[in-house]
Amino acid sequence: MKGDPFPPRLPDAYLGRLVSGTSGILLVDKPAGITSHDAVSRTRKRAGTKKVGHAGTLDPMATGLLVLGINSSTRLLTYVVGLDKEYFATIRLGASTVTDDREGDRLDQASTDDIDAIAPQAIVAEIARLTGDIEQVPSTVSAIKVDGKRAYALVRAGESVELRSRAVTVSAFELLGTRRVAVDATTYLDLDVRVGCSSGTYIRALARDLGAALGVGGHLTALRRTRIGPFRVEDAADLATMVVAEHLLAPADVASTLFPTIALDTQQVVDLTHGKRIRFADAADGAPVAALAPDGRLVGLLTIDAGVGKPLVNFPTDEVTA
Repeated sequence: MKGDPFPPRLPDAYLGRLVSGTSGILLVDKPAGITSHDAVSRTRKRAGTKKVGHAGTLDPMATGLLVLGINSSTRLLTYVVGLDKEYFATIRLGASTVTDDREGDRLDQASTDDIDAIAPQAIVAEIARLTGDIEQVPSTVSAIKVDGKRAYALVRAGESVELRSRAVTVSAFELLGTRRVAVDATTYLDLDVRVGCSSGTYIRALARDLGAALGVGGHLTALRRTRIGPFRVEDAADLATMVVAEHLLAPADVASTLFPTIALDTQQVVDLTHGKRIRFADAADGAPVAALAPDGRLVGLLTIDAGVGKPLVNFPTDEVTA
C-alpha cells in the first residue's frame, strides 16, 4: 500500500502462508496516528486472510491494546467487547474542544488566573464525583448511531447532535500527577490519570465533565488502553514488526480464560457440532461455558439449563489453531 508506515518484517506472501487457515486471538499494540480499521487491514495483509475483526475501537490519537480475532475466532470477539477496560490518560484543564480531545477545534479558553485558582482538593473532589456508577453523556464524536447515522459523521457534517446519558461504571479514577504547561503563551494544567471502567465509558467525556465541573473546561491530550478484561498491552505484539503466527492465542486458551470449561467426549463433540443439545449430569447451570474436545480444542460455547447444554456458538474442530 502506498504510504504504508508499517513495512513488513517478512514478505507478505510468506507471512500469509504461515497463518492461512489458522484461527486465534491476536493482541496488538496500536500506535498513534492510525485508526483501528487501519490496524485490522494491516493484520489482514500479514495474516493472509480477510476474516479479521476487532473488539473495541481506539481513536487515531489513542494508542494501546486492540484485541483481534482471526478467522473463526472472530466469534469470540462478541464476548470480549463488553469486558472492563483500563486506560492511562492526560487531561488538559483550561480549554474545551468540539471533540473533547486535542484533535478538535477549541470552544472555550480559561485564563491563567482561572488555572491558578484551581484548588488541588477541588480536583480530587470532582474526580471522586466521577467515580463509581455514574450517568455519562457520550462524546458527540462517538460511533453511537443517531437516526441510523454515526454521531461523529453528523458532527463533521456540521449537524447538531444531542446524545442521551447512559449508565457506566468508573471503578477507578486515580490522579497520578499534575503539571502546569504553557502552549503558545497559554497556561494549562495537565492531569495524568489512570481509569478503570466498564465497557461503553468514554474517557474523553470524563475529561470534558471534569473540566466543566472545575469551571475551566477540559479535554484529552493523550490516551493509552492498557487492559481489556484479562488481556494486557504488555503481552501485545508490535504492529510494525509482528509475525502473526508467533503471537496468536489459541481459541481454547482464550475461551478458558473467559469462561468456565467443560470436557466433552468424542460423541459429545459430534453431537455439539451438529447443533444437538447435550445432557451433563454434574454440570452447574449458568452461561456461558467453553466446551473442549478430548484433544483440548474449543468446540463451542454453551449455556447449561437444568443440566442440558444448549449451543451458543460452535467452532470448526478441523480448523488449524494457534
